[in-house]
Amino acid sequence: MLWSAPPTADDPQTVPVTLDEAAETATNAAGWVEQNWSTWLNTGLRILLILVVALTLRMLIRRALTKLIERMNRSAQAVEGTALGGLLVNAERRRQRSEAIGSVLRSVASFLILGTAGLMILGAFKIDLAPLLASAGVAGVAIGFGARNLVTDFLSGVFMILEDQYGVGDSIDAGVASGEVIEVGLRVTKLRGVDGEIWYVRNGEIKRIGNLSQGWATAGVDVTVRPTEDLDRVQSVITEATESMSKEEPWNERLWGPVEILGLNEVLIDSMTVRVSAKTMPGKALGVERELRWRIKRALDAAGIRIVGGVPAQADASPADPTAGMSAPSAFASPSSPQSAAATPLPKPDLSK
Repeated sequence: MLWSAPPTADDPQTVPVTLDEAAETATNAAGWVEQNWSTWLNTGLRILLILVVALTLRMLIRRALTKLIERMNRSAQAVEGTALGGLLVNAERRRQRSEAIGSVLRSVASFLILGTAGLMILGAFKIDLAPLLASAGVAGVAIGFGARNLVTDFLSGVFMILEDQYGVGDSIDAGVASGEVIEVGLRVTKLRGVDGEIWYVRNGEIKRIGNLSQGWATAGVDVTVRPTEDLDRVQSVITEATESMSKEEPWNERLWGPVEILGLNEVLIDSMTVRVSAKTMPGKALGVERELRWRIKRALDAAGIRIVGGVPAQADASPADPTAGMSAPSAFASPSSPQSAAATPLPKPDLSK
């Protein structure tokens, strides 16, 4: 039995094919499938196993990171509103920091797991990964050179968040700008200056950071009085005023220790300066200094002790000499003086005689 094969481009004529040839072709195809189906099945199962393991591992790691972040937030909320909570970072800042850390860790974990799974799947298809990895390395180097500032900013932001160098609400001095932190990002930190301006500072440009909102601050006040005042009396008046201040709200919370009188800071002919210092809550030093000046000034006025400045008081100065601003008389003002006679022009001679 014969049947006609369809014409081809090389042979437009119909080629007759016998039944034996067709059966042989089908047998060869079936044999090829039988020889390779185990390989296909093995490759498919291997790819499926890689995907299942990768997705399961990614889910477990993300869930573990989420639980870790929730535990950090619960520990922050537990001390919020207590005396210990006032010394620590507030709950909102802890929450923002933990969320940022969790987002970074989840992204890194997903990239590593899925990237490794993709390479393993390509390897399962018998694809040579050496040229691919070499090309990726070259592309990574090129991108690194082109976006080195972006990479520097990102890595600096990650370490700033991990090390908790500053957070939202902190007053910092970043060198290139200073102010209150209103937003912390992985690439840019946003600050509000003292005049209300907003600074956008790249994290890679920050070489040193001075955080004025961590730990404690120092309030220092200089009290300048007359050198004739009794130092013991001045000390007792200042001590009484500061002790009453430390017992009143809200200063009893902002002062983290007794107000200390460090002693004489400067002694001059017309004045002497007493230095007063106190350890305060971070960020509250300026307010404490203003209140200390206010209370010390009122206490000294009530005790009759006058505060003076750098210029001597007019009441203690001697009366001014009314002739101090007058210049000395000139020798040329008297016509009989030798200087006046020497300066007088000689009379002209009479040439008519």
